[in-house]
Amino acid sequence: MKRNYQRELDSLISYNEKQSIVPTLLLHACCAPCSSYVIEYLSNYFRLTMLFFNPNIGEREEYSYRRDELKRLISEMKTKYPVSFIDGEYNPQEFYDVAKGLENEPERGKRCSKCFSLRLNYTASVAEKEGFDYFATTLTLSPLKNAEVINSIGEKIECKSKYLPSDFKKKEGYKRSIVLSKEHNLYRQNYCGCVFSKRNREY
Repeated sequence: MKRNYQRELDSLISYNEKQSIVPTLLLHACCAPCSSYVIEYLSNYFRLTMLFFNPNIGEREEYSYRRDELKRLISEMKTKYPVSFIDGEYNPQEFYDVAKGLENEPERGKRCSKCFSLRLNYTASVAEKEGFDYFATTLTLSPLKNAEVINSIGEKIECKSKYLPSDFKKKEGYKRSIVLSKEHNLYRQNYCGCVFSKRNREY
């Protein structure tokens, strides 16, 4: 039976509310548009810290622009609990190393899974080091990303911080992100950031 990750998240949130618990969550952010709805939603139940770690983005100018858009969004959004920001390391070679031999893979293929794993493992390492209760990623918001694959990768990571299952496109999360992006005039990129995705879009 296919898992309902949103239902699992709802159950966890309900339990924490009954126990008057507000856990800490390190949330990997791929970009400001995807983060918009997730911040609006989760900041009501968690003390959020957004981690921008995306070595898959091939151009530093593009990387810096997406990072700065996220920082601006955080500063503009009104949330129940404050939202913090961590700027991850930027080393594109890390992505090229895991993508080696998979350069011609289609979108949603093995290369993307390797990329998800790279970013989630880094997020988990920071979460454990800093003592966060949970870690997760905004990647499951995108209709172009397979939430089942992403969650499977996250749950297999050995970490003292717990992985938070999600499928943020549920509850019309993606549609809400479009509305919020317009409200905050966010830059909406048309590719994930890697040179291979950009090449495919140009074709």
